[in-house]
Amino acid sequence: MRQSPTILKTELLAQSSHFQIEALHLRFSNGQQRVYERLRGTGYRSVLLVAMPDPQHVLMVREYAVGVEGTILGLPKGGADTGESYLEAAQRELGEEVGLRAGRLTELGELTLAPGHLCHRCRVVLAEQLSPCSNDGGDEPEPLECLSVAMADIPRLVANGELHEARTIAALFMAMGVLAQRA
Repeated sequence: MRQSPTILKTELLAQSSHFQIEALHLRFSNGQQRVYERLRGTGYRSVLLVAMPDPQHVLMVREYAVGVEGTILGLPKGGADTGESYLEAAQRELGEEVGLRAGRLTELGELTLAPGHLCHRCRVVLAEQLSPCSNDGGDEPEPLECLSVAMADIPRLVANGELHEARTIAALFMAMGVLAQRA
């Protein structure tokens, strides 16, 4: 088993209300030293929802993503408030983003994104037995476009580049595994 490098020093390079940029000075077991930079969150916890109105379809949203300066296709998602469990956050976000409530919520696991540079983790939740609820829009700056997508269409959407958000693809893969085990 590989030995973790020793952190010799951590420097705060910049900070905003959501992120910190840190430089970590590391020494590896072979004596090599390197400086790595990472983006560290400030305690933000998030959920990503695989909301299934039936076993063959998933609800997806189109929304503006500032990181890529464009509209993307993805899953409903959002942050967990202080003191809120992941399942509570999932139920709230489902209502805010698509106007539905889940009769059954199942935690599927956790995802990381670019763990060599980002400290962010996201909890994936499968939402089933959906029914309408009031939708106040939450904290969205504009209404999201909600689509019901056939699970059988997911590979085509990935292949043609319409679906390229990595967390969404991984979360759908996790859900497919759970659904296959149930069958």
